[in-house]
Amino acid sequence: MKQILNRLINDEHISKEEAKRVLVNISHGEYNQSQIASFLTVYMMRSITTDELEGFRDALLELCLAVDLSGYNTIDLCGTGGDGKNTFNVSTLASFVTAGAGVHVTKHGNYGVSSISGSSNVMEHLGIKFTNDAGFLENSLEKAGICVLHAPLFHPAMKNVAPIRRELGVKTFFNMLGPMVNPAFPKNQLVGVFNLELARLYGYLYQKTDKNFTILHALDGYDEISLTSETKVISNHSETMLSPEDFGVQKIKQSDIFGGDTIKDAADIFMNILQGNGTEAQNNTVCANAAMAIKTVKDTSITDSFAAAKESLQSGEALKRFKTLVHLSA
Repeated sequence: MKQILNRLINDEHISKEEAKRVLVNISHGEYNQSQIASFLTVYMMRSITTDELEGFRDALLELCLAVDLSGYNTIDLCGTGGDGKNTFNVSTLASFVTAGAGVHVTKHGNYGVSSISGSSNVMEHLGIKFTNDAGFLENSLEKAGICVLHAPLFHPAMKNVAPIRRELGVKTFFNMLGPMVNPAFPKNQLVGVFNLELARLYGYLYQKTDKNFTILHALDGYDEISLTSETKVISNHSETMLSPEDFGVQKIKQSDIFGGDTIKDAADIFMNILQGNGTEAQNNTVCANAAMAIKTVKDTSITDSFAAAKESLQSGEALKRFKTLVHLSA
């Protein structure tokens, strides 16, 4: 590790194979906490290369506890986090809206590290059970159209990193990896990233896979469609810009999608929206993101996809999927 750290500090890059080996060695407990913290910190101060990101991804996928849910043609809606915007849990809500529109979802998530409330914080608070039991997950997909894959249960190799990430409390390259290492290996992926450079890295790596993918980055810094600005969209077939008008809605203010100051605040906002009591700005933001997930899987137009998302939320179908998942968790 000392040699790797010296090279990185001197602004050199490491190869895909070296990056993969470092993460495998971390999982085997071969480095001390100071070395791991130093390794994470280096990447806060310099850009990650495509080879390095690919090596880290390959290591985590190789080490994960994989679950076979391939019979359901699922999608994962997952943001990198780390955008510092403290929005409510948009991608998690959009996941239930997507499931309510008839698209199966394998939602990969974790506790918040650089934010107050990550996807797992809210779902745990609201009574959803986390498990890596394949039978339970398949039953969830059958009955609710969605299952939750809580990252620490599927990536035990990263137990040596989790406490260091918590203590650092800022985004690390593990934020970049989260959406890439879903242990169900879904065929479809909607991913939001916190900057344009990472959007391009993701685009390059996803082009080398057989996934249907859509990558989102709002130009004012959000790792999702925020409707506060235009959004850069990269997919298998195109690279384009989306504006709120493309969904037939008005631009909103950043304060309209604030996520609260506590996990309870976040959970209250979550349930308020899911129960049909969200503001127009909140509902439109959730449905715009769900629409892009529906479009990714079904290849429908933005207009039709947005209408399907709206119907799922307004009819209570998204809420029904959530309640079913909570019931199964009891």
